Amino acid sequence: MSDTFEHHGRPGPRYSSGTTSSGPRRRLLPVALALVVLAGGGTAAWSLLGEDGTPPDERTAAVDGFLDAWASGDAGRAGRHTDEPAAATARLTKLAKDLPARQVSFDRGEATDQGAHRFRATFRLHGGSTWAYDSAAPVVREDGRWVVRWSPAVLHPRLTEGSELALRPDTDGRGKVEAADGTPLAGLAPALVGSPGRSGLQYRYDKQLAGKPAESVAIVGTSSGRTLATLHTADGTRGKPVRTTLEPAVQRAAEAALRGLAKNAAIVAVRPSTGEVLAAADNPPTGANRSLRGRYAAGSDFKVITAAALIEKGIRGNTPVPCPRYEDVNGQRFENQDLFSLPAGATFRDGFARSCNTGIIGLRDKLDDDSLTEAAGWFGIGQEWRTGTTTYDGSVPPTTSANDKAAAMIGQGRVEASPLVMASVAATVKDGTFRQPVLVPDAVKNRAKATAPLAPDTAAELRSLMRAVVTEGSGKALRGLSGEPGAKTGTAEYGTDSPPRTHAWFIGFRGDLAFSVLIEDGGSGGADAGPVAASFLEGAAGHG
Repeated sequence: MSDTFEHHGRPGPRYSSGTTSSGPRRRLLPVALALVVLAGGGTAAWSLLGEDGTPPDERTAAVDGFLDAWASGDAGRAGRHTDEPAAATARLTKLAKDLPARQVSFDRGEATDQGAHRFRATFRLHGGSTWAYDSAAPVVREDGRWVVRWSPAVLHPRLTEGSELALRPDTDGRGKVEAADGTPLAGLAPALVGSPGRSGLQYRYDKQLAGKPAESVAIVGTSSGRTLATLHTADGTRGKPVRTTLEPAVQRAAEAALRGLAKNAAIVAVRPSTGEVLAAADNPPTGANRSLRGRYAAGSDFKVITAAALIEKGIRGNTPVPCPRYEDVNGQRFENQDLFSLPAGATFRDGFARSCNTGIIGLRDKLDDDSLTEAAGWFGIGQEWRTGTTTYDGSVPPTTSANDKAAAMIGQGRVEASPLVMASVAATVKDGTFRQPVLVPDAVKNRAKATAPLAPDTAAELRSLMRAVVTEGSGKALRGLSGEPGAKTGTAEYGTDSPPRTHAWFIGFRGDLAFSVLIEDGGSGGADAGPVAASFLEGAAGHG
């Protein structure tokens, strides 16, 4: 529906696209002015139709200059063609913001008996509809020249000082970002969901979610913003929802476990049997998406992958492996957290359960420079993951020296991962097979594959080791929980402080649920991230 009124009298100049010409006094074909850019991102075009070779009179020239500048988006120049430049400039500037259009064009009619020049304005709106209406520009003589007599009614005949034009897009037709059960994720996972056209899934899938919005042009109260009259409406098509794999109960449990933390933190949960991402929570919830896109030193949680590489070289849980307080590598001293050591007769299982750095590093000669990279490939690290959203998929480059290898074996140096990657590591151990995590299944055609399958005996040995972390070692925060959870704690050093600051990691599994917890600058994996992990598992009991 459009708001219009009829033209009267002989047709006058028309504004559209083309080129200009001039010649002797005679009847001319239509002539046109150049295409220009309209403020707000659209374009405007106009042309001048004359019946003979004479230039328009000064009154007509004043209107032409005003419409020319308005069409080109030059509010200041348009204002200078009126008797109230400041007021006209301000209103035209606001109109370009409140009623953005792809194109604006004008057809000018002849003058009325009162000396006003009629014109038709046509707006091609961003939603695809066209709105046209008629108005008139009266002219007055001021300071020796003719100018448009300004009032809001020049912009539209029904406008007053207390009203203005505004575009009213219909957001009710926008699709929702949904959980696995089809319920909207409103209020959950804000860092992941994001905002329309700006961030997160709302940005990535904006075209699908938006559809073709219905739109309307209205006259609204300047101070109240209340719609006073609707001048134009255009139907749209509803957007389509984006269905994720998130389970509301698991997501709520993750968010509740992080609530109240004074540190930046994240929890990711993955279903080992399918790779579906069940939760991706961030603290603060409206901050950065650390859960899927964060890039951190993996710390001792990476020892799961190091252990897989060592098991392939013949190490087993009962293999004797000393755990001294220090381990020297070419003059570089590595140590255990709090400088602990284990008594004589300690095994690889004992060291893994207690997260012994020195014992792991002491086995470095059993690995080649590409052994950790190869083992990481069994867990999908090094591939490009296609999850349906932006993720950081980890990096484990080949080592270049004994010192580089020693650091990498305990998740330091150049080894990096996201909470999503580390949750997937735990999921791969639990299921025995790397299943690339996925968040938006409909958007994923081909998932990344492991470079080689994880050997069944290796997976079984890793499950036993991770269970020992809970029953005998640093993962004691999960003791007493049902379902025989397995875990690995991690404390990742970062920065240049002395002693270095640390991120706290805790990964694990229970039933068909694998997870990772990260607390930035969080202290110790076992002491600080462990209780958060326990709170999460208690809240997610029965799900996953």
